[in-house]
Amino acid sequence: MLPACSRFLKVIVAGFVWLGLTVCARAEGEPNDAVSFELDIVPILTRLGCNAGACHGKARGQNGFQLSLLGFYPDFDYAALTQEARGRRVAPSAPESSLLLKKAAGLVPHGGGKRMEPDGAHYDLLRRWIAQGLRRAQPGERVLEQVSVTPTDRTLAYHEQQPLVVMARYSDGSTRDVTGLAAFQSNESAIVAVDPAGVMQASMLPGEAAVMARYMGRIAVCNVIIPLPGSVSADLYEHLPRHNFIDGLVWNKLQSLGITPSMPAPESTWLRRVYVDIIGRLPNPDEIREYGADSSTDRRARVIERLLGRPEYADYWANKWADLLRPNPYRVGIKAVFNYDAWIRDAFRKNKPYDQFVRELVTAQGSTWHNGAVTLFRDRREPDEITTIVSQLFLGIRLECAKCHHHPFEKWGQEDFYGLAAYFSRIGHKGQGISAPISGGEEVFFTATGGSVKHPLTGEVLPPKPLFGEAPSGNAEEDPREGLARWLTSPDNSYFPRVIVNRVWADLMGRGIVEPIDDLRATNPPTNGPLLDALARTFVEQKFDLKKLIQTITSSYVYGLSSLPTERNVSDTRNYSRHYRQRLRGETLLDAVCDITQVAEPFSGVAPGSRAMEVWTHRTDSLFLDSFGRPDPNRDPPCERTGETTVVQVLHLMNSPGIHGKVASDTGRVARLAASEKSPRDIIGELYLLTYARLPADDEYAVGEKLFAESGVSRRQAVEDLLWALFNTPEFVFKD
Repeated sequence: MLPACSRFLKVIVAGFVWLGLTVCARAEGEPNDAVSFELDIVPILTRLGCNAGACHGKARGQNGFQLSLLGFYPDFDYAALTQEARGRRVAPSAPESSLLLKKAAGLVPHGGGKRMEPDGAHYDLLRRWIAQGLRRAQPGERVLEQVSVTPTDRTLAYHEQQPLVVMARYSDGSTRDVTGLAAFQSNESAIVAVDPAGVMQASMLPGEAAVMARYMGRIAVCNVIIPLPGSVSADLYEHLPRHNFIDGLVWNKLQSLGITPSMPAPESTWLRRVYVDIIGRLPNPDEIREYGADSSTDRRARVIERLLGRPEYADYWANKWADLLRPNPYRVGIKAVFNYDAWIRDAFRKNKPYDQFVRELVTAQGSTWHNGAVTLFRDRREPDEITTIVSQLFLGIRLECAKCHHHPFEKWGQEDFYGLAAYFSRIGHKGQGISAPISGGEEVFFTATGGSVKHPLTGEVLPPKPLFGEAPSGNAEEDPREGLARWLTSPDNSYFPRVIVNRVWADLMGRGIVEPIDDLRATNPPTNGPLLDALARTFVEQKFDLKKLIQTITSSYVYGLSSLPTERNVSDTRNYSRHYRQRLRGETLLDAVCDITQVAEPFSGVAPGSRAMEVWTHRTDSLFLDSFGRPDPNRDPPCERTGETTVVQVLHLMNSPGIHGKVASDTGRVARLAASEKSPRDIIGELYLLTYARLPADDEYAVGEKLFAESGVSRRQAVEDLLWALFNTPEFVFKD
């Protein structure tokens, strides 16, 4: 009889032999195809939603188990599955006992619920990977190079379905159908929906949508059009007026959708529109009468040219850019913000080419008291902070997501983000820094001798690298920002002109060709790609001249369309078949009230008699401007304004003591009109010209004259009441 210790050793040896035989038997019984963790397992985790932001892919994971968002970092995921939790998540000796399988299949309680069937293909592939020994990668494993979707463009009828097929192409030339592992998403699900299997379903709404297919961080897009039912003669589109290239490209798009354009806007509407769009103020009665008396065929072109030469142009468009660039003065210093605002206004007064404007801003050096452009770097003090604003404003690429993880809807990752941030690593500064809430000292910015940016996960020091293409590099002593500026404004950088022409187009036409206007990506395609490309190409050819861009857009026939819909464009809100009305900018509206009443608005921090458009900081008290959407001065730029209407705005126009004081002023226009020898009809006509840029219709004259004829109502009271009523109408508040 063997000693007890010998018997114990034999049991142990037998156990290991049994375990080894079991593992070998399982491995021999598996299919010959080896399962790849990166090519097979990670896509399953993504398809099942395990690494989504709402589950284990969020910043700190879920219940102690964290995966990289959407599987963008396979090494991290492999370690989390095979090494963490003492190996309890996967069991090669008994794959079916693995928590990864049991929880996902709903065999044990799981907070994420049941994600797959125990007899399904996903379960089987995961089990085979575990049984094969949890291989990380095969020797010489192929690499995914491209993902494509079929079809890439499709026109669907109401309620029609269309399945998508997603193909992956690898470095060895092989292809694979990965439709079952891809994730799908429509950017307009109300128009075209898509189910998890990749089957698109058209609704009963005409329009277009982009359906995204994502597989292993690669994205492909199918663009879908649902035309309006019924036919429209091609002759209609062929004979539509074409003032420049814009019109033809818009008509082409409308024809593909079966949409017809509205009629031209009345001359008075066009005149008010172009004044507001170019100089941010209403035409006065003399200007309206002069335009009405001009019968020449080029009178519109001459109005546009004259407006672009007026001083109000610079203040109006600088005010727009101040929203995008201007920081809180109490954080960076009142004098610094004042100089920043002056630098922006000076650029527009000189009609500085847009590429020069951006270069000077991105490479700014010197004192905050002498070069206002450096205030950008006083506010955004770290490379990663500067990167987000530069990429969003000047490239239309929102990189904020890539700061912490791979962008879920784009190709940008952390290496891209911090490679771009490295261009700002050598910004040196001296002097008094930020001392919020009141910062007042001078600070000087210069090119430091050293500085670096590290990858937050690997700790690797990253050299400056553009997001795409090659950036011209200078010598070692050159500020890296100089190379970035050359790359930004290079003719090879298509993002740079496209984002600015899209922004200007949105200002003038009521909606961007891409919305949001600074979010250019494959999964957010333009509503009219050829139009956007043509505008960008023309802008570059015109030497980045913003005035010429504005002139090109406002000279088009499309710009002059009426906002009144037709039967075949009433549902169109993005293809410019009609003009899209916009609420007047807060400063424009307040200046209009002051111009009409001839009573100035007092503002602190500016010269007496200054217009709202000339105010250099949002910290200036103004209940009117706050009510009508002025950006919060405590928010970080860029601060996009919203053109929405609110109950607060309605109540302010109806009840504001400030507006009442201007209307009822003894020294204002109302008092002078009431005391003049003008007839009630002439006064009514004058007020309509001032507020609407048109004369009243007969029924409007009748209502006004009835007001003057009321018993017990003085002439001045009638003028006050009529003007107050006109202020409280959509025709005054909106740009039609």
